[in-house]
Amino acid sequence: MVKIMISIVCVYNNKKIFSDFLLKSLSNQTAKFELIGIDNTSSEFKSAAAALNYGGKRARNKYIMFVHQDVSFLPGSWLEDTERFLDSVSNLGIAGVAGMSESGSSNPERGRNIITHGNPSEFWPWGNRIQKPEPVQTLDECLVIIPKSTFDALEFDEKTCDGWHLYAVDYCLSANEMGFGVYVLPMEVYHLSSAVSKKKFQSLTGPLPDDYYETLDKLIKKHRSTFKRIYTTCGDWSALFPAVFQRSYYMQRLIVYLEKLRH
Repeated sequence: MVKIMISIVCVYNNKKIFSDFLLKSLSNQTAKFELIGIDNTSSEFKSAAAALNYGGKRARNKYIMFVHQDVSFLPGSWLEDTERFLDSVSNLGIAGVAGMSESGSSNPERGRNIITHGNPSEFWPWGNRIQKPEPVQTLDECLVIIPKSTFDALEFDEKTCDGWHLYAVDYCLSANEMGFGVYVLPMEVYHLSSAVSKKKFQSLTGPLPDDYYETLDKLIKKHRSTFKRIYTTCGDWSALFPAVFQRSYYMQRLIVYLEKLRH
């Protein structure tokens, strides 16, 4: 009997995207897996943390992958290769495919990933491609993997992350505070919506919704005694000031950066 190492948990709200991306790519995988699909098309779950905790508690295998519905794995040996990387990392708390190092002077310099996006003419490159597992401060929510033994001791925080943002960032910071390692793996995926177009960034209303900043404010208060700065794929944030003040400052910096790109 082939041993199953990874349980895959996905909360989906669009059955076609779920089928065309995640399910289609899983059908080509060489490794066996357990799939826990959570149908949220009727909005039964009000937060990602609550939905993922529900799925994670039903997982039966060594590793639990929490992945977005619009992710495709490249290539067919993706799960098999990922299992080997996971087994090679000591003291693993959580791993992912895109994350933020504390090293670097800008958001792109701190980024670590090996993600493929859509039409290159619509998106600009972000971050630095990696060739081996690298320790980071936080991970992007598109795909994270947690050892079941770790998840049994630390679930997603449904109180701090009561919406659909920053639940993986919060988990990474909590895992770090508990002495666990946080890593980006050199495993390539395609993510339909993780890249952000220049036009979207140029919007005067900003690229991030109001509830992102509401969650960010709670996250800052929770972790400020340990982390002076919190680095996320959407920006870096000081733990010394409320999120509402940083929102305006960050948008000004973003506008300056985009103006430089245009020239």
